[in-house]
Amino acid sequence: MTPHTPSNDPSTLDPRKVLVVFSGGQDSTACLAWALSRYAQVETVGFDYGQRHRVELDCRAPVRAEIAKAFPHWGARLGEDHLLDLSLLGQISDTALTESRAIEMLANGLPNTFVPGRNLLFLNFAAALAYRRGASVLIGGMCETDYSGYPDCRDNTLKALQVAISLGLDSPMTIETPLMWLTKAQTWAMTDQLGGQALNDLIIEHTHTCYLGDRQQRHAWGYGCGQCPACVLRKDGYLSYYL
Repeated sequence: MTPHTPSNDPSTLDPRKVLVVFSGGQDSTACLAWALSRYAQVETVGFDYGQRHRVELDCRAPVRAEIAKAFPHWGARLGEDHLLDLSLLGQISDTALTESRAIEMLANGLPNTFVPGRNLLFLNFAAALAYRRGASVLIGGMCETDYSGYPDCRDNTLKALQVAISLGLDSPMTIETPLMWLTKAQTWAMTDQLGGQALNDLIIEHTHTCYLGDRQQRHAWGYGCGQCPACVLRKDGYLSYYL
């Protein structure tokens, strides 16, 4: 696949300022690269909600720094980073993402990694920050193809939220979800197209996706326990794309 060359011509970029919901994981890094290839002004926001895999937050600054170093045209567009404290969500969620417990399916058909209202809360806070920062586009890695059935990842949920946020702010706020209909293999393909193997190597080495927060075990596809749902999706997508 021919790598996408970041444009140096500002006239080819969307002039709107965007805010990327950036966790430090594979999907949000793919979204950040996607945003940097299209928009003139890009900022990032992360959320600390007491997640079990909090090591993911520690990956955010290195990922941003590595992107700016490896892709200077993108680095010139990469603006401020914001980290918001949403620890209250962790206090009320009672899930396997915020407590040390086995990951399993619940009677309602959802895994106990589902944090109720997480994406709804994230995007509402992101919208408030975006409004203050003069941004009118929110970008998130929500996906309906490779996901665990989380209802707040669905396209219809996010379209409805876009309408509600825009009405509530009395100002248009677009929610972009570039991964919505991609499999994990197609996400690897997208980042390969955007930044070539250099970007995929960066994702492998510096991002974090494992629900258990395991940064001790290094695999061909990155760090992680290799067994949790997030690791399995990442591994299977990698193998499907590269092998």
